[in-house]
Amino acid sequence: MIRQTSQANPQFEQNGTPQPIERSLSAALHQLQQLFGLHGDMAYRSLQCDDGTAGSFIYNMTMSHAESIDQICGIDGWLHQAHSPALLIARIQSGEWANGMIHTTSDWQSVLHAIVRGDAVLLLDGLDTAIVCETRQLEWRSITEPTTQVVVRGPKDSFTESFATNISLIRRRVQKPGLMLETYRIGSVTGTQIGIMFVNGKAEEALLQTVRTRLQSLQTDGVLDSGSLERLMQEKRFTPFPTIYNTERPDSVVSLLLSGRVAIIVDGTPFVLVVPVTFYQFFRAAEDAYERADIGILLTVLRYVAYIVSLLGPSLYIAAITFHQEMIPTPLLISLVAQREGVPFPAFAEAMLMEVSFELMREAGVRMPRAVGQAVSIVGALILGQSAVQAGIVSAAMVIVVASTGIASFTSPAFNIAISARILRFSLMVLAGTFGLFGILIGLIFLVAHLCSLRSFGTPYMALHQKKGMPQA
Repeated sequence: MIRQTSQANPQFEQNGTPQPIERSLSAALHQLQQLFGLHGDMAYRSLQCDDGTAGSFIYNMTMSHAESIDQICGIDGWLHQAHSPALLIARIQSGEWANGMIHTTSDWQSVLHAIVRGDAVLLLDGLDTAIVCETRQLEWRSITEPTTQVVVRGPKDSFTESFATNISLIRRRVQKPGLMLETYRIGSVTGTQIGIMFVNGKAEEALLQTVRTRLQSLQTDGVLDSGSLERLMQEKRFTPFPTIYNTERPDSVVSLLLSGRVAIIVDGTPFVLVVPVTFYQFFRAAEDAYERADIGILLTVLRYVAYIVSLLGPSLYIAAITFHQEMIPTPLLISLVAQREGVPFPAFAEAMLMEVSFELMREAGVRMPRAVGQAVSIVGALILGQSAVQAGIVSAAMVIVVASTGIASFTSPAFNIAISARILRFSLMVLAGTFGLFGILIGLIFLVAHLCSLRSFGTPYMALHQKKGMPQA
């Protein structure tokens, strides 16, 4: 089941109606040269058929396979087997040469889009039908081990930037009929190829219709990555929580497809989107499916605890030190007060200074070259923390709290759910520094209410699983 939709480039289409192909070869070549240029990476290869009809092969030298074009134009190629262009086109249209690599078109827009995709187009003088040959040859990164979702036990392959490769990685794991693919073209300028995959009978029709409607209603110049498509498709824009799941692991995508989800593959990106998703899905690692149930449950609970520590660690420390000293055991309170003796800042300013410094070091470690980034982040954290304590700017307990919070944020399997804790942490710190534990409680109430109001393609965000027959938005 393949559905093709496209939004044509305005410079290729006039008044939104298909344009016929010029019968005059010189006129057609003149139009192409105006759009793509006479020189550069475009090739216009003249040829002559056996009956004397003039023709021209047009293709992009950087995206087309030159050896295939040489074979087609050669004396033994299929171009000379029909002796005349009319008979050649008739054989192609009748399916006699239906090898999937050659087809005809009478639409000028299809000719232009075939060229920009890397296919070669044969135009013949006196005919309003063009022959499109699939000769695209694009360079892609080879299949490697995942970089963002590493597992100790499990498959080691990951998606690449190639649309066809990503489809094959999914189909290799589902080797029975029922795995459906629908393709779309999104972007008035880029025309990015986007595919949705689902298991027939598993995914609800209402969910499929919602995904199709949102894709077809997108009005944008281009989609360069699945991240930009995610922003365009999500229901609520102003939320720190992701409502669309993304992964670079084919086994994770297949597991979600078997549970009734829909995968969205974007050409040019190694991250595949999956909808709908619930809050709990972001704490399940791919490795959990390959371990015993007790180990998987233990690790999942550990991730929940780490997320809570990452979210509430600094704010609880600020509230306890500033407003609720009576809740701290006396020996621990004496130790904390002794450490804070001589610190010129209140606990809130101290925590905010350390958190901002930690975020800066984390961002610097990510953006710097890989060879020095990790060393800079680790050495910077050690030197900065020790120097700040010795200078009396912060207390040693605050360094421990901030470091524990940072380590806890790294345990989340999904990067985007860890980002949500990092964003909300600062808001809870402000509430803790202003109202203490009561401020934290108010913030958590609003947070839970916000989570319960979210929906991912009609599925409640806090649902334990997607229910069959659930209405979709």
